Amino acid sequence: MMGVRLIAGRFFDSRDGEDAPKSVVVNQTMARIYWPNQNPIGRRVRPGGNDRPWYTVVGVAADIKNAGLDKPTGTELYFPLRQTQPFGGMSEAYLLLKSKGDLRSLAATGRREIRAVDPSLPVSHVRTMEDAIAAAQSRPRFLTLLLSIFSLTALVLAAVGTYGVISYSVAQRTGEFGIRIAMGAGAADVLGMVIRQGMSIALAGVAAGAVGAFALTRLLSGLLFGVSAFDPATFVAMTAALLAVAAVACYIPARRATKVDPMVALRYE
Repeated sequence: MMGVRLIAGRFFDSRDGEDAPKSVVVNQTMARIYWPNQNPIGRRVRPGGNDRPWYTVVGVAADIKNAGLDKPTGTELYFPLRQTQPFGGMSEAYLLLKSKGDLRSLAATGRREIRAVDPSLPVSHVRTMEDAIAAAQSRPRFLTLLLSIFSLTALVLAAVGTYGVISYSVAQRTGEFGIRIAMGAGAADVLGMVIRQGMSIALAGVAAGAVGAFALTRLLSGLLFGVSAFDPATFVAMTAALLAVAAVACYIPARRATKVDPMVALRYE
């Protein structure tokens, strides 16, 4: 019901009764650590210490995330419920119910059936699988939201700063543009020159920033799950956005200056 896949061997069945030889299913991580490049089926383990019985590995199950979605999978063992528990029994247990009907009525039915088995058993922490997944994802989701806000703020500040610096630099050259136009330079020539010079500076800054961002991707790897810290699409999108802002910052003031009468531009200072 939990969808745990069988990798090798078998799951528990009628052969794993109370009087049968004790069996255990291990996960992929345990098989890889203790029996690397070997077949773990038929191997024996003694969980709980030397005074406990031996258990024979009958299957290997796929790894699942029990400790948390953002934590690595540890070594795990599955024991048949009908056989003696290696750690002296269970202090608690989870009952999983699957239904397509109303979840609240399903919880009530589960409580009633448990009371019918043993009225002294306490039932607590009833929740849906959606609630369990949401609780497991709450920390990564919060960190993602926080990083997204910081990233958006940094992008806006970088865009505004880039536009302001380049726009101010171009506006300061209004007199120069007037001289060039008075000496016969066309408006398109002046505009192209300004954009080329401004974009060369912007390209150098974006390249330096991309190198720094790539060097810092290792710091983000611990906050990510299932994705790489290096995302080429993100790098390309951010580079394109900053270059577009730089192009606009060069074009608008230069275009405005080239439309000014040369005599007015020369008296700009």
